[in-house]
Amino acid sequence: MAIKRRQFSEQFKAEAVRVWREGGRPQAQIARELGVVPSVLDRWDKQQRKAEQQATPRTGAKTEREELQRLRQENEVLRQERDFLKSAAAYFAKESK
Repeated sequence: MAIKRRQFSEQFKAEAVRVWREGGRPQAQIARELGVVPSVLDRWDKQQRKAEQQATPRTGAKTEREELQRLRQENEVLRQERDFLKSAAAYFAKESK
């Protein structure tokens, strides 16, 4: 039987890291209060620091990935439409001669 992993929103992760950084309380205590293990809180902190160094918020990176995926799908649809119109134009050009 597979164990279902809990998923946390990017806002939750960012707030958890902020509380830990600004709280002055031990990491283990904050992690326990949030219902996660300390290593998870540490991983979120590292991810956020990396995102800050790249000057992109973590939520921004996710939004950019979603937009990129949407644009790629839209691009594929446009290619298909273009190819169809090319073949239709060629077909009608043959008929008119």
